[in-house]
Amino acid sequence: MRLIFTLLLFCCTLTLTAQQAPQYSMYMLNIYRFNPAYAGLDNSLSATGVFRKQWVDIPGSPTQQNLNVHMPLYILRGGFGIDVENENLGAERNTSATLSYNYWIPLNKKSLLTMGIGAGVVQKALDGSKLVAPDGIYQGTTFTHNDGNLPTGMATAIAPTLSAGVYYQSEIFEVGLSANNLLGTSITYEEIDLTNIILDRNYFLTFALNLELTSTLTVHPSFFAKSDIDQTQMEISTLLRYNDNIFGGASFRGYNAESIDAVVLIGGFKLNEKVTLAYSYDLSLSAVNSVTSGSHEILLNYNLNRPFGAGVPPKIIYNPRFL
Repeated sequence: MRLIFTLLLFCCTLTLTAQQAPQYSMYMLNIYRFNPAYAGLDNSLSATGVFRKQWVDIPGSPTQQNLNVHMPLYILRGGFGIDVENENLGAERNTSATLSYNYWIPLNKKSLLTMGIGAGVVQKALDGSKLVAPDGIYQGTTFTHNDGNLPTGMATAIAPTLSAGVYYQSEIFEVGLSANNLLGTSITYEEIDLTNIILDRNYFLTFALNLELTSTLTVHPSFFAKSDIDQTQMEISTLLRYNDNIFGGASFRGYNAESIDAVVLIGGFKLNEKVTLAYSYDLSLSAVNSVTSGSHEILLNYNLNRPFGAGVPPKIIYNPRFL
């Protein structure tokens, strides 16, 4: 069954703004995805893969895959990383790849400030075979939208993208601020008449505490806000970790009665000293809960857990990550 994309069915010039960055519930386990200044702060080669299926049971609902790898470059007093992401949303696909570098500034023996920048490309694709139009003809071998704003096949557009961020890390807490799509690029599908897509800037704020309750139990409250200025979404989370191995917790997304989105349950454990597996389930609290059973997300992290690359690490006491 073809997806009806009513948003695209205009007979005039189309000026669209891209949606906010894809939703990920386990943001606290994948900070580098949102902030290039985090590169290398896992203190070794670290690779993270995430798969998310949002709003199960709704045809065309978002499906996302994210893969990133980052590591410290002590010889350059910083870190390097690469982030690749793919999102499918109905007839639309968004794919991006970004390279980043950050510079580390040790403030004292227990804290570190980093500044990072990332550059890459984003490709948007629209599959016209999954669209139908009110005036289209779809009978037998005839397939036409009768609308110059809709492709009958695959339409693509590509543009450069730029991101930047800062990150502060200490033994007790860490905080980061970042932004992507800084160029505010405007791109056009060559196969579609009179289209103009603006990649809106998105801003991210993360904050986390790392508290030791007992010799075997630690707690990690965190906060995440993302905004394109017009709309802002906030999330508050808490994870408990037992014996440096098993962890679990919950999140609440939404900041008032109109924006309440979901409660998220999170759990995970270390498969071995280098590999961590985590899963989250979003229980929708908004009106969409009448048509979906929730959202699922799986994360897998590999950390080499030993010094990597040339150079000497700065003489500071790093905050041990709970991954």
